[in-house]
Amino acid sequence: MAKKKAKKKSKKRMASKPQRTASSKKDALLADVRGAEHRYVGHVRLDVGRAGAARVKRMIYPPGFHWAKDMKPVTGTDLCMHAHVGFLAKGEIHIEYADGCVVEHKAPQVVAIDPGHDGWVVGKEPAVMIEFDFEGETVSRLGMPGSHRH
Repeated sequence: MAKKKAKKKSKKRMASKPQRTASSKKDALLADVRGAEHRYVGHVRLDVGRAGAARVKRMIYPPGFHWAKDMKPVTGTDLCMHAHVGFLAKGEIHIEYADGCVVEHKAPQVVAIDPGHDGWVVGKEPAVMIEFDFEGETVSRLGMPGSHRH
């Protein structure tokens, strides 16, 4: 009988422990990236790490981010002249090229964005992109066009 009481007590203790819910867990896509260089550029959180000859970047674009408003003053160019290749892990982005072409990306999705674009976050959640690049050689090393083409 003593054994039964001990079991009841342990069940009682287990039941009283707080349960973790999905909403109480920290979003790993937004957590600090160990071993990465951290900085902010035009309201974008940028975490950069090296992998062989490439860089792996996690970019967090906040809700309301618009390249023309947030990055144009930083870069001094009319459009973003970087190629973006990677994986949109969270959120939604709208891309517009100079020729009027529009592309929508919604997570989860693999993306390849040519140089010469404007873009912004759609909706009320941040957009999180995991990107791979070769600094100034991204376009040539990944076989992308130097500007958007149909």
